[in-house]
Formats: sequence, structure tokens, C-alpha cells
Amino acid sequence: MGVSGSGKSHVGRLLAERLDADFIDGDDHHPAANIAKMARGTPLDDDDRRGWLMTLADVFADYRHADRSVVVGCSALKLRYRDILRSGDPKLAIVYLQGSRALLRKRLTGREGHFFKGDGMLDSQLADLEPPVPEEALSVAVSEPPESIIERAAAWLVSTPRRA
Repeated sequence: MGVSGSGKSHVGRLLAERLDADFIDGDDHHPAANIAKMARGTPLDDDDRRGWLMTLADVFADYRHADRSVVVGCSALKLRYRDILRSGDPKLAIVYLQGSRALLRKRLTGREGHFFKGDGMLDSQLADLEPPVPEEALSVAVSEPPESIIERAAAWLVSTPRRA
């Protein structure tokens, strides 16, 4: 989890590969209206995100029922959003990719072909962000090399018992 530009897709793919799990980019499950809104530079609100989060919760539930592992790259900015995701899998493990606004902005301005545009969108996500507490997630700095993030995340996932 993390705001746009934190590396959710890149790190998520690498982590999934390391764990022999499937990777799903949460952005691929946004309805067209959400993508159009973000492409116009308009931040999503809770109502926009609700259906999207429910879809991702269903993905987690499907994988849980199939006894398969999945890594999903998803912003999950607020605790209540993460609670919706946990409705699909109460044992959901979260890796929080955190970074400074300056670093995130630099990454976003260098990215082409993505619907997420503008400083207003980043600022909106940072304003909405409710960072998880240590009991809820592993927090890692996005300034670390991806390989280091993957090592830490994989070790944490193996060593941390899941509730429920």
C-alpha cells in the first residue's frame, strides 16, 4: 500500500515473484469513471473508491478460498479502506511503502502513460493517507532499493503470524 509513485506495482511484482504468488495491480480494477476522473486531475473520494475496494476484497476472498497467494498493489490510504479489503481476507498482510512528498513527486513527474496526473492528486492522497500502525503493517522507506524492500517484506511475511 502507499500513495501513487511509491512503487506499489514494481515492488508488488517483485514480491509476488519472490513468494511464488500472483500479482494484481489494483489500478486495473478501477471502473472507467474513476480512471476518467483521475485522468482529468480530479481526486477520487470515498464514494468513488468504495466499489473498487469491494472488488479488490472479492479478489482477496477468491484467492483465500482457492488457498492461493496473491500480492495486490493498492493505495489503501485509510484504515476503513484496509478494513474493506480485510473483509475479503481477515489475514491480509500489508506492506506500506512510505516516501517523502518530494521523492514521490519526482517519481510521478518521470512516469509516462499513467492516468494519475498532477500535484493536486498527490497532495489529495497524502492528505487522505492514514499511515498504518506497526501492528497493522510493515512500513518501509521507498528510498531503499527494491531488492532490500523485497527482502524485508518477505522475511516479515514469513515471521509474522496473521490474525483470524
